Amino acid sequence: MDYLFTEDQLEIREVARKVAEEKIKPVRAKYDEGHEFPWEIVEVFKQTDLFAVLVPEEYDGISGKVEDVAIITEEFSRVCGGIGLALGGSGLGMYPILISGSEEQKQKWLPLIANGEKLAAFALTEANAGSDAGGMETTAVRDGDHYILNGTKQWITNGGEADIYTVFVLTNKSKGARGASCIIVEKGTEGFSFGKQEDKMGIRGSMTRELIFDDCRVPVENLVGREGTGFMIAMKTLDKSRPMVAAQAVGIAQGAYEEAAKYAKQRIQFGKPISAFQGVQFMLADMATQIEAARALVIATARMIDSGAKKYTKESAMCKVFASDMAMKVTTDAVQILGGYGYMKEYPVEKMMRDAKITQIYEGTNQVQRSVIASNLLKEF
Repeated sequence: MDYLFTEDQLEIREVARKVAEEKIKPVRAKYDEGHEFPWEIVEVFKQTDLFAVLVPEEYDGISGKVEDVAIITEEFSRVCGGIGLALGGSGLGMYPILISGSEEQKQKWLPLIANGEKLAAFALTEANAGSDAGGMETTAVRDGDHYILNGTKQWITNGGEADIYTVFVLTNKSKGARGASCIIVEKGTEGFSFGKQEDKMGIRGSMTRELIFDDCRVPVENLVGREGTGFMIAMKTLDKSRPMVAAQAVGIAQGAYEEAAKYAKQRIQFGKPISAFQGVQFMLADMATQIEAARALVIATARMIDSGAKKYTKESAMCKVFASDMAMKVTTDAVQILGGYGYMKEYPVEKMMRDAKITQIYEGTNQVQRSVIASNLLKEF
């Protein structure tokens, strides 16, 4: 479908597609098998100004639009669902500053993210606080001009590699979620360390680590917004970032569909290509239709957010649920079309199926998203 992208968006897409095909595709298997962070590709992102797409022009970026980031995310994910998260995870970590940071904080941190000098990370999840973000236990106690942080964060994308962390903590434990706040913590701060690198099923070209705070002293000026507004900042951030998960899912599915369609035309069985069999044709038709429907929902939601809509929680959850469920189905069908070959690591659909699974889980499981959608729908009646 023609989504009537602007000339600037078509140029962004072309650059992202070229980087994906020429730089990411040749090394995706290496990073998946080695479970390494793709610093060589981060350097390419910097050289091509792709990090700058995350950030508005007034902070040395070139866009800041959700739609533009979704375009990039899909192109990267079409080739590899993990490597592009070096950029996507940085955008997620940046959003709390962009949404609720002071002008001084934006001027200090956002240009560094825009030029790729520093990566960012978003730190909300804990061992006992996943979809239930209100169950967090990490604390920050005011001590003069500093906060003293204690606790851990779990499964943090870009953990250990990023320089800037937007960390959600309790500044008033007695108030529960209403006592949560967001504080920027820099890598290298005394009392801030990292746990082991997690050994994941998929997106293995993206690093995931535990963050450990042990009497970590952070300046008071690193507080984002006001004390007690952390939960609201986290929810606003996730509302804005969930279309990126959806775009990632669309990209993974698109890549798997393309591999399946090419294989179906080449694989000869019973004297003809398997693409000549109606059973395979119907699978491909459903895959293509589902991908296009998900993409349309992602683009529509992104444009809604960029237009300045005040509330888009329901739509953001819808596109994340629909696209991620679709990606899991499409990648599973792609493996089926390739048969035994699809189950082998030599062919990329096996990796794509593993990568797709996380899109149903992170930034709020799809079960929680359905509850969010339903609660917002019922308020309309």
